[in-house]
Amino acid sequence: MAVIEREPIELSKGWEIMEKGITKLKNILEEKDEPQFSSEGYMKLYTLIYDMCIQKAPHDYSQQLYHKYRETFEEYISSTVLPSLKDKHDEFLLRELVKRWSNHKIMVRWMSRFFHYLDRYYIARRSIPGLKVVGLACFKEKVYAILNEKVRDAVISLIDQEREGVQIDRALLKNVIDIFVEIGMGKMECYEDFEAAMLKDTAAYYSRKSSNWIFEDSCPGYMLKLEECLKREKERVAHYLHSSSETKLIEIVQQELLTEQVFVRKTIELHDKYLAYAEGSFKNHSLFHKALKEAYEVLFNKIVAGSSSAELLATFCDNILKKGGSTEKLSDEAIEETLEKVVKLLAYISDKDLFAEFFRKKLARRLLFDYSANDEHERSVLLKLKQQYGRQYTSKMEGMVTDLAFARENQNHFKEYLSSNPHLNPGMDLTVTVLTTGFWPSYKSSDHKLPAEMVKCVEVFREFYQTRLQHRKLTWIYSLGSCVIKGMFDSKSLELSLTTYQASALLLFNESDSLSYQELKSQLDLSDDDLKRVLHSLACAKYKILNKDPNTRTISPTDVFEFNAKFTDRMRRIKVPLPPVDEKKEVVADVDKDRRFAVDASIVRIMKSRKVLGYQALVMECVEQLSRMFKPDVKVIKKRIEDLINREYLERDRENPNLFRYLA
Repeated sequence: MAVIEREPIELSKGWEIMEKGITKLKNILEEKDEPQFSSEGYMKLYTLIYDMCIQKAPHDYSQQLYHKYRETFEEYISSTVLPSLKDKHDEFLLRELVKRWSNHKIMVRWMSRFFHYLDRYYIARRSIPGLKVVGLACFKEKVYAILNEKVRDAVISLIDQEREGVQIDRALLKNVIDIFVEIGMGKMECYEDFEAAMLKDTAAYYSRKSSNWIFEDSCPGYMLKLEECLKREKERVAHYLHSSSETKLIEIVQQELLTEQVFVRKTIELHDKYLAYAEGSFKNHSLFHKALKEAYEVLFNKIVAGSSSAELLATFCDNILKKGGSTEKLSDEAIEETLEKVVKLLAYISDKDLFAEFFRKKLARRLLFDYSANDEHERSVLLKLKQQYGRQYTSKMEGMVTDLAFARENQNHFKEYLSSNPHLNPGMDLTVTVLTTGFWPSYKSSDHKLPAEMVKCVEVFREFYQTRLQHRKLTWIYSLGSCVIKGMFDSKSLELSLTTYQASALLLFNESDSLSYQELKSQLDLSDDDLKRVLHSLACAKYKILNKDPNTRTISPTDVFEFNAKFTDRMRRIKVPLPPVDEKKEVVADVDKDRRFAVDASIVRIMKSRKVLGYQALVMECVEQLSRMFKPDVKVIKKRIEDLINREYLERDRENPNLFRYLA
């Protein structure tokens, strides 16, 4: 029996047939008078692609068809999609974009079916993107890349209109924001680009509003507006924003309406008002002073928009005491008076230890980074706190201030040492601040591998320090370090103000044109969290000193980085900030740990003096002792009693389990 071989389908002839099917699909999408595909029509096109792919060489057109698949989308976008979007603005642009994205997804679905054989065999055997990815990527590259800023601004404009009370089409916004998410194809960089701009606009919006509301409204009225704004932002997330934005939005509202405009200032004014009533109108009657005290204890021991009054008071003090921090220029007398009132307000707060820890953290930043506006005011507020709550309350903070004075003296000796030993000079200016462990907040120290240039500096200072204090050990806290390095870019050189970690990362590019994430991690010896923050600040934030492949806004262990020689800026010196770290959880954790020690110490003191004591009496006396600094939880006291029994400080009476004995 003779086998008759079928004539191969030529590419031009086959594609001519295919184009008719594609034209039909486009007509359907454009809502022209075109019947839908029948099963026979669909199978005809699928079979045509199949036949053109299984033909023997040189008639296997798999590669050519793969390219034509992409070219089809590119041609449709340039001839039809972009012209339909070009002259539209605002809400009309968004509606057209939603329509075009929906049509594009339908087109990708049908085209992927027609060309399905490519996905199964040609693409599966090669490391190339699949049909769906290619189709969606075309829209991202040819439409989103061109219009994303215009679309983003239109969305943000509608959000601001809604904040002003205008009724908007929330469903439309939901559809547009879904595009930002979907077009990332599993990654969130497109949504994150939009989110960054939206959050920046949100901060500016509430900053403007707060400036007016703070003067227009009473304290209760202002707080009601704050609560309403928080509620509305949560509703926005529920209706059209991505859930990941909720925490960031809430933090911005709190920052702009609460922290920046300091709820505390209004509270001070209110306190002054009612204190004047108690002292003047009611002639210092104890009943009215008691009522004022009870009212403020209720107010100051509530969580206000996610923040404790202890944190808000500490932030308020920081805003007054740091350079450029106060929203208005206050005289020295006004600052002293305000700080005096803050210390008085602190009396109403039950968690005074929490205030102390927040204040100490912020004091440390002011001292270490030279943010303090006036040393005398720093000493003054510590004196006020010491007089009110005792030496132990401020001992660590006073130690920090003293440390800085010694550190300056130590630095002067170091300069003299280098002058006397010029051969030891490391070739760069070096300032080292030596701190006393115990006074300062605990900072993370790491085995970070410094560049050779910095290693020499460390060794020289270590040698100097040993000549003065042989029996002290230096532990380097590189996470607090900062430096200025010169970046030689194509257009001009720039001075870059960086952290030690950032500088260490950049200096590695003196030796290598390109470095992977894993190479950087190995050479710097940083944790993933620290390294990602550093690389994000250098490659994904405002100043893109490094180029990243792939060009996304998130850092991944598979990323590759290279020095961006084309980077420039109008300034000659720029500070490259690291992404902020939320210190609130860390402060609360530190305070909880200190409270456990305080409870233990109180129980031991009581039992040492009493020798034998019942459970209720022990708890009541412990609460009374500790309530000056914080209100201890009875459950915590019970747990600490059990722990002290296990550690053989106490024992339970064998006949009466609610009776405890002290073990000497």
